[in-house]
Amino acid sequence: MSNGEQYDVCVIGSGPAGSTAATFVAMRGHRVLLIEKEALPLYKIGESLLPATVHGICGMLGVTEELKRQNFVRKLGGTFRWGRNKEPWTFAFAESSKFQGPTSYAYQVERIKFDAILLNNAKRKGVEVREQHTVQDLLFEEDRVCGVKLLDDSGREETIRSRYVVDASGHTSSVARHAGQRIYSKFFRNIAVFAYFRNADRLPGANSGNIFCAAFEKGWFWFIPLSKTLTSVGAVVGEEHSSLFHRGHEEALAELIASCAPIQSLLSKAVRCNDAPYDQIRIRKDYSYCHSSFWRPGLVLIGDAACFIDPVFSSGVHLATYSALLAARSINTRLANCLNDEAAFQEFEARYRREYRCFYDFLTAFYDLDQDLESYYWSARVMMNSQEQGNHAFLSLVGGDASGELSHTCEVDKGKRGLDSKQIFPAAAGMSADMYVESGHQSTERKRFWNELNTEGFQLQLRAVLKSSAPPEQPMFRNGLVPSADGLHWLQPAAMAVSRV
Repeated sequence: MSNGEQYDVCVIGSGPAGSTAATFVAMRGHRVLLIEKEALPLYKIGESLLPATVHGICGMLGVTEELKRQNFVRKLGGTFRWGRNKEPWTFAFAESSKFQGPTSYAYQVERIKFDAILLNNAKRKGVEVREQHTVQDLLFEEDRVCGVKLLDDSGREETIRSRYVVDASGHTSSVARHAGQRIYSKFFRNIAVFAYFRNADRLPGANSGNIFCAAFEKGWFWFIPLSKTLTSVGAVVGEEHSSLFHRGHEEALAELIASCAPIQSLLSKAVRCNDAPYDQIRIRKDYSYCHSSFWRPGLVLIGDAACFIDPVFSSGVHLATYSALLAARSINTRLANCLNDEAAFQEFEARYRREYRCFYDFLTAFYDLDQDLESYYWSARVMMNSQEQGNHAFLSLVGGDASGELSHTCEVDKGKRGLDSKQIFPAAAGMSADMYVESGHQSTERKRFWNELNTEGFQLQLRAVLKSSAPPEQPMFRNGLVPSADGLHWLQPAAMAVSRV
């Protein structure tokens, strides 16, 4: 057994969460090792991005020009056939004041290409990457995680010591259990079956690059144009329809497509891909969950290792990269010997949970198909306690601005400021299996949560452009922390004021 290599941070997983966290830590001059168990490039699902990811996180990472050069399909919004109205309806990011102008689009991406951009950027920023290395378990000193045990690409056992371990290894994580219990949603108990097609039709005009989501009797379909000829198509159905798959995945997908007229029409001239990695029909089930804790001393969970929600509004990569930024801030703060673990990582967890919770609560309302379009807009306004008219609150949510972290936010009700994060999220102090309150999306607690939104999101999007010249922010929670001028570590509000004198 090889022993004793020392790093500041060891990151498990090379997806968007892992690459983003590793890069933001390395940008502060720390020694970072990223471990990936597979040989790269690696297929992943999750191809539809949000503006907040493209123009906020990716701007801070410095990869926006690379994204442009890839000529990914531009996503101007989303088109839905959903609810009582059987005619498709469309939202455009440009309709929201928060995403107008140069930030009014996102991308539909082939994940192999997108993930490679983020990982290569991590390498350029100084991250050491090891492929085909498998983490078997964690190292401990008393109650603190202090590294990993792994098998290298030749099968040799090795130990890596580090001050922090970041688990970004996704829903199949083998070490997330050390931070608590995975709690599956009682509401989103679904199965997704998905495949890729060549030469499918496109939505007309400016909507041709949109994600199209179409509800039908058994569930709903996604239809994502990844290039002029390549399309990602998937059906999400409730577990009560699991018997469909007993006859085989191919037969099940064909039957579901035949059950949804708009998707059947778009695929009428298409053929299923026969070239790797798009030649398989894949299944994923029971994928909506949240961990009882996102960290313990020495270990932090991000991305799908921590939580995942239903994919209807493409929140997966957004939550992955956003949580990576929050975790990197906490780690950088501790590596600079500022604050303590509890202060730094409670801020990470409270902010991460509120973003997750926002998407979760809105989706429980959105899955009520016996509503009209205005009802969905109204649900978004209620949860965000927004005074905005029409679809603006809805657009803020589906654009990735749920918490206000990545763009403008709705106006703060100053009369209700001063809540502690544990009041808003009792789960942050220790969750139980009843964390999912399926009817709670209009509760007083949720309304109070939305009243706490502030201007931090606007500052972060500015920071992607202005770097350290971005103006200061206010804490999100009472006695909470604020990002530093460069956005890469936490400060106490008083320290922020002193640093700008």
